[in-house]
Amino acid sequence: MSDIDYPFDIHACPSPAYVIDDALLRKNLELLGQVQERSGARILLALKGFAMWDCFPMIRDYLVGTTSSGQDEARLGAETFGGQVHVYSPAFTGEEMQVVLRYADHLSFNSPGQWRHFRDTVAAASRPVSCGLRVNPEYSTGAVPLYDPCAPGSRLGTRAADLAPADLEGLEGLHFHALCEQNSDALEHTLDAFEAHFGPYLAGLCWVNFGGGHHITRADYDIERLVRVIRDFKARYPHLTVYLEPGEAIALNTGYLVCTVLDTVVNEGTIAILDTSATAHMPDVLEMPYRPEIIGAGEPGEKAHTYRLGGLTCLAGDVVGEYSFDAPLTIGDRLMFTDMAHYTMVKTTTFNGIRLPSICRIDEASRRVRTVKTFGYEDYRQRLS
Repeated sequence: MSDIDYPFDIHACPSPAYVIDDALLRKNLELLGQVQERSGARILLALKGFAMWDCFPMIRDYLVGTTSSGQDEARLGAETFGGQVHVYSPAFTGEEMQVVLRYADHLSFNSPGQWRHFRDTVAAASRPVSCGLRVNPEYSTGAVPLYDPCAPGSRLGTRAADLAPADLEGLEGLHFHALCEQNSDALEHTLDAFEAHFGPYLAGLCWVNFGGGHHITRADYDIERLVRVIRDFKARYPHLTVYLEPGEAIALNTGYLVCTVLDTVVNEGTIAILDTSATAHMPDVLEMPYRPEIIGAGEPGEKAHTYRLGGLTCLAGDVVGEYSFDAPLTIGDRLMFTDMAHYTMVKTTTFNGIRLPSICRIDEASRRVRTVKTFGYEDYRQRLS
């Protein structure tokens, strides 16, 4: 594997390790900053997608704040990022609400019932909080049912048929989140559905949150259409502030997962066992599902030597996929999965006691690799008792 042109020294980090390339991260952020400037929308970092707070000093030079799914993400955003803190959850406990109100600037409720339950608590908070309601435009554009919040029977957001003008009393915004890894045409069509269902309520509000799922930094994303859609919306409703909260676009194609071959076995083909895991370290490979790219590897049969790549857990289906290589894999060889920044670190587990991958960064100028965090026995132990 030594003849492959890697973007950094693959042996300069621990194994396994997530490695974030600062130069690629800044490239995404510069594009997002331009979208903000041209469209007039405000873009938030969705912590559910990328929460590596060692990178926040760079990110906050471009984005206005963070959006979170509960008390701990809200606190992390407030303490390590700053700026605006937006919070949404399908439901809050009373104890969690007390914590959230210490940090939230915007707070979206999932139902009128949640708003009625907590409105007096919000009013008694020691700091002002702008509250809104998540709504369901009932317009599905995604291809994966697992990630479709507008599917029939969805628990996420309030339908127009279940909303009355009195339900919005005291609220200042509406929030819809309906996309997943999609282009701006999907946003435009979803926005049409949103306005058709909820347009009559917009005159009395202050802001609208278009949610996430906008793949803005993907190479084929139609940015001109996005800018036009937002500008046209703001022309129709000049009193409204528009927010976007992409989960993937911030860190899309900015990171890698470096791992090592530990063994090879044969069973109806050759299997390479890695020091990482699909189920524990890159769960979207199984949930989405999808086949991540490996630098220097090809499709099965494309190159001379094909392997099924499996992880360390006891789960029989802990398999990343089949890949081919120019040379045979041997114990100690390192492999590099691409696009492993978003929805990876935030979703890892220690199933089977497998240690979490280290976290590293590549310096923009020197291209040197710095290890930000390593994990050991105490990280596993403290989760369980």
